[in-house]
Amino acid sequence: MATCSNAAGAEEIMNFMTEALDKRGVDALVTKTGCMGYCYAEPTIEVTLPNHEPVVFADVDVQKADQIIESYIKQGEMVEGVIPVNYKTIDEQYN
Repeated sequence: MATCSNAAGAEEIMNFMTEALDKRGVDALVTKTGCMGYCYAEPTIEVTLPNHEPVVFADVDVQKADQIIESYIKQGEMVEGVIPVNYKTIDEQYN
């Protein structure tokens, strides 16, 4: 979580996600990242489901985070607010 995401409330969203996923029995890894260049869209959440490409959700508040958990993570149904991924993972850069 970079300065811009912290200023936009990312810590609250991360705490909510961690607690909500645990309470709902969803096996997930929640981590902090550095800047991805989406300052205009913070707070953001990147979700990578098994066998899927990463999806980045923009302007996430607690209500939207809850919707991401219930609809996208648990059921695989897309949620509005996805921003295109415009970066490459470390694996893509070196392989």
